[in-house]
Amino acid sequence: MSLDHPAEGHEFDQDTRVDKRADGEFTATLTDGWTTFTSHPNGGYVLGTALNALGQTLTQPDPLVVSAFFLRPAAPGPALLRTETVREGRRTATGTVVAEQGGKEILRATATYGDLTAEGRVLHLEGPPELPAPEDCHLPPEFAGTPEGVTIAQRVDYRYPERPGWLDGRKDGRPRTDFWMRFADGRDADVHSLPAMVDFAVPAVLEIGEFSTITVELTTHVRARPAPGWLACRVSTRHVSNGLHEEDMEIWDSQGTLVAQARQLAMLL
Repeated sequence: MSLDHPAEGHEFDQDTRVDKRADGEFTATLTDGWTTFTSHPNGGYVLGTALNALGQTLTQPDPLVVSAFFLRPAAPGPALLRTETVREGRRTATGTVVAEQGGKEILRATATYGDLTAEGRVLHLEGPPELPAPEDCHLPPEFAGTPEGVTIAQRVDYRYPERPGWLDGRKDGRPRTDFWMRFADGRDADVHSLPAMVDFAVPAVLEIGEFSTITVELTTHVRARPAPGWLACRVSTRHVSNGLHEEDMEIWDSQGTLVAQARQLAMLL
C-alpha cells in the first residue's frame, strides 16, 4: 500500500523516509535532527520511521494501536527495516516491523491498522487540558535555542502555561505537565506522526530532578485523525519504583478531540 502523506517535504517526512528494497524489506537513514538529552535519536522518531515501512506493507490506512520495544539506542546512520504481515482482516490489519543497525535489532514493534473514519459510539468522561491560548503561553528562553545535543528542540515547538520548575533546578515538582505542541516547520500532525509525537514530550520526571530516562516499551492508541493546528498535551508519571517509571501521554487536537493516548515504561539512568 502507498501512504498518502499530505505534508511530504517537511522535516519529519524527509527524516522518516524509507525506500523499499524487496518485499517486506526497507532501508532508511536515521538523522541527527531528533536527538534528546541522551544524545541518541528520539525513540518516537525511530518508531515513526519503522511505521512508515509497516504502513506500506498493510492495506488499512490508519494505525490504531502500536506496541514497540526499544532494544538498543539508535544512532544516526543507515537502518534496515523488516516487516511482516500477521493478519489482514475486513476491519483491521496487523503486522510487525523490526529495525536493525549494524546487524543488531534496535526496535521491534507490532501494530494493528484500521480506518478511523468508521462511525460508532463516542463517550469521554474527561476533557482536554485547560490551557491558555498558545500565544498566551510561555516559550522558555532555554527552548528558543538548542540545548547541547538536544536537536529535537529545533524540530518541535512547545508552549507552557507557566515556566517549568526543572529549568530552575527544582526537584520537588509534581511530575505532570499540560502544554501545547506542534512541529516547528508548520507540518500539521496526522495519524502517521502521532505514534512518534507521543514520545516528544519533555519527560515528566524532570520535575523530580531525573534528567536521564530511556524508554523500554511504548504502547500508543491513535483515537482520531487530528484537525490542523496546535496539539494540547498532558504528560504524567505517578509511580517510580526500582529505577523504573511509567509515563502517560494524551494528545488532543485544536478542536478538542482526543487523538492519541500512550503509556510507556521507562528506565532511569
